[in-house]
Amino acid sequence: MTAEEFLEHAAALVTRRRRQYGASVDLFECMAVRWSQVLGVKVTPAQVMVCLIDLKVARLIHDPQHLDSITDIAGYAGCLAEVLLAAQ
Repeated sequence: MTAEEFLEHAAALVTRRRRQYGASVDLFECMAVRWSQVLGVKVTPAQVMVCLIDLKVARLIHDPQHLDSITDIAGYAGCLAEVLLAAQ
């Protein structure tokens, strides 16, 4: 699989998730509010995504070839860009 094919695969997954859970901006804003309540500190949607990317990186330490984790990182990175651009 080429890098372009892999990114198309990740994009298709993001599209499916958007249909299931709604817009990334809305979902990660909701998560940020919830995490802020749990942690007692202000958490931003971008911080949520960075933490989720870090979770996937930690999992890759145990299995560097786990394609699902690599795909999720690409998807979260795309959603992070989307959320940051929406905040401008």
